[in-house]
This record gives sequence, C-alpha cells and structure tokens, in this order.
Amino acid sequence: MIGIVYITAGSMDNASEIARELVARRLAACVNMFPIYSIYRWNEKVEEQNEVALFAKTDSSRLEEIIETVRFLHTYDLPAIEFWEVKGEQNYLDWVHVNSS
Repeated sequence: MIGIVYITAGSMDNASEIARELVARRLAACVNMFPIYSIYRWNEKVEEQNEVALFAKTDSSRLEEIIETVRFLHTYDLPAIEFWEVKGEQNYLDWVHVNSS
C-alpha cells in the first residue's frame, strides 16, 4: 500500500536532515516540506509554534523503519508520525513503490 507519512519538525534544519535520510535510505521516494503554524496542548499548556510539515511518499512496508529513523533524528520527545493511505495515478504510485523499497 502506498501512502504518505506525515511528520512535523521544529525547524527546517531538522526537517531537512530527516528528509535527506529517508530518501537516501530508500525509506521514502520523495519528501515535501511546508512551513506551518501549530497550536497544540503539551504538558497541560496550550503552545503555539512555527513548524515544518513533512510529507514522505512511501510504501507501507517501510513504516516501522521510518518511525525508528525519525525517532532517532528528531529533536522532539514525541514527534508526530502518521501514515495516510493514498490512491492516485498508477504509474506514479508504482514509482513511489520502486523508489521506497
């Protein structure tokens, strides 16, 4: 199953480090990064912060390795790591599969 792993990071430097490692290790075929502004609850306080959202295109068989890699490189105690299944143009999905396995 092809999908997107959604990850947030606290800086572009950390996001880029994670993205480069995922692509270099063939855990993701491609990673897009977008600046975002997040409001969330942490340690019983409402926090607001600029963050970077990563969209890593991958095969679901790589998810556990992705989680392990992100946890190792991430600066947060509890990084957001979510897998979203996607449907799309089959040639593109095949490319993602080949380049993330």
